[in-house]
Amino acid sequence: MAETRKLVAILAADVVGYSRLAGSDEDRTLSRLRGLRSDLVDPAIAAYRGRVVKRTGDGILIEFRSVVDAVRCAIEVQNGMVERNAGLPSERRIEFRVGIHLGDVVEESDGDLMGDGVNIAARLESIAKPGAICLSEDAYRQVKSRLDLAVSDLGATQLKNIAEPVRVYSLEVGKAAQARPTKPAVPKQRSKFVLLGVGIVALILIAGSAWYFPGANRPATVTSNAPRTGVEAAHLSIVVLPFASLSGDPSQDYFADGITENLTTDLSRIRNSFVIARNTAFTFKGKNIAVKEVSKELGVRYVLEGSVQRDQNRVRVNVQLVDGETGAHLWADRFEESVNDLFKLQDEIVARLANSLGYELARAEAQRSVHSTNPDAIDLMMRGWAVLWQPMTKESTALARDYFERAIRIDPQNAEAMVGFAYARMRASVYGWSTTADYAAQLDLLTKATAINPSYAFAYYVKSHVLFFTKHVPEAVEAGQTAVALDPNAANGYYAMGLAEGALKRCEQSIVHIKQAFALSPRDPVGGLWHTALGFDEACLNRLDAAIGEFKQAIDAGYRTFFPYAFLAAVEAAKGNDAEAKVALAEARRINPQLTIKWFAEHTPALTLTVFVDGWRKAELPEE
Repeated sequence: MAETRKLVAILAADVVGYSRLAGSDEDRTLSRLRGLRSDLVDPAIAAYRGRVVKRTGDGILIEFRSVVDAVRCAIEVQNGMVERNAGLPSERRIEFRVGIHLGDVVEESDGDLMGDGVNIAARLESIAKPGAICLSEDAYRQVKSRLDLAVSDLGATQLKNIAEPVRVYSLEVGKAAQARPTKPAVPKQRSKFVLLGVGIVALILIAGSAWYFPGANRPATVTSNAPRTGVEAAHLSIVVLPFASLSGDPSQDYFADGITENLTTDLSRIRNSFVIARNTAFTFKGKNIAVKEVSKELGVRYVLEGSVQRDQNRVRVNVQLVDGETGAHLWADRFEESVNDLFKLQDEIVARLANSLGYELARAEAQRSVHSTNPDAIDLMMRGWAVLWQPMTKESTALARDYFERAIRIDPQNAEAMVGFAYARMRASVYGWSTTADYAAQLDLLTKATAINPSYAFAYYVKSHVLFFTKHVPEAVEAGQTAVALDPNAANGYYAMGLAEGALKRCEQSIVHIKQAFALSPRDPVGGLWHTALGFDEACLNRLDAAIGEFKQAIDAGYRTFFPYAFLAAVEAAKGNDAEAKVALAEARRINPQLTIKWFAEHTPALTLTVFVDGWRKAELPEE
């Protein structure tokens, strides 16, 4: 494979004074570092979609798709270290220093990164203070309006072996930013769009009020061109600007326009979204207008823009989500597919974008509301969902449950919060994080939520899981089918069907469903669960090597609960890999000490496959 050049955010980090710590007590230092890696560093990397390029003893180099993700990851780790170091004498503290740069790099065939972009990140890390984060000017420009930390401008700095000076900014974690002086209001020029009069203003009020009915199943809301001076943009308000066609042939514009139109429709299905209608969005076609200006004109928080390029056999789609207030890039992705059935391809691209954007918008909204002193029900609901899509832990599940419960207290008719509350409780029941498995109460909540909002597909996904773990497996399949019928792009609905089909030993059909889920949402935050289900199916079909590969992929994707480890142990034992089986089983029992063959029989439909029971016995999992 030839080398690839690309623009990425690079994070370099190492342990301050590692040689001194190791020299003082090497075993304890290594043990603490392993614990920090598994409990803090790796989950943060996974949560912000980083890719570990290399580890160098006490150091690490990570690639991110955006500077925003890189900085958020670094802040989460540094905040975690502040908590872990509290009360320790200075000579025993493990402290990281971090450097982040946005630059051009060369990716080698083995995934390694080379070039000045990497070198600058490494040199920034070397000048950072313990517990601090140093950013190059190129990186800082992307996040400067989004930081609530104290920032020191270190000025133009000559970094070792870097030809030109680099302007450096230091973020001091734990120190809040100083309040900025309020600027006097400056009269603004009238919008270049004509005000449409009192009738259109009334239309804005009507359209805006629709936002306050959570989960309404409606087409994309229409807004006018009138400025919304003094009015805060609605939660999850977005405009999809017409995708630019880079083919150089005006006759090919229809394909880019079709993606814009269909994506506008699909995004309007996201609960609580406020999506600018297609006709308004297309008034910006071919115009070079700043994103901030578009945001102000339409009264939206987010702007989605992209491009489409077709050649004879390939279609490439680039897309980016931008914060309309600050102009910062929140998320970007690229899709490249072969051209077979053109309109089927268009539908697939739209479905993948809509699934990804649903998560990204929820994450962005949660980040906005986290500093609110008076969060409303929707703020709390968004925080709950953002926490649930982080790596799955007892703590994150409990926090999400608390957010949803508080949202319901404020708005007892919030169907989305009810479903989130049921989902968090279901997770706690499944993973042994609650004292009682209150599945009946969860079903009652879901019944109430679907009575309020019968078209909420995700409610049926959660219902499918509850039915699955209470061993009503045929009904679980039906609930998954309902989710897909309500939303044909519901990746989680296909997964729910596949999970239940596997327990019924319809494993080939299960694989079809779960692969469709991956096609719709290739980078789904809960993709590790899907790999686990595929592993179950491969074991069902006696393809044990493939099953082992899927369980390992689940773990690598951040799904580090006892399920993939326990299933991996059983299949490794079935293959005769006794040492590997014992290691995996030990980890599964460390995570959940209650595990026995009887526990699985009582809590899951997994015992429908003898390969697991026989494998567990061979690996010496206790009967009860």
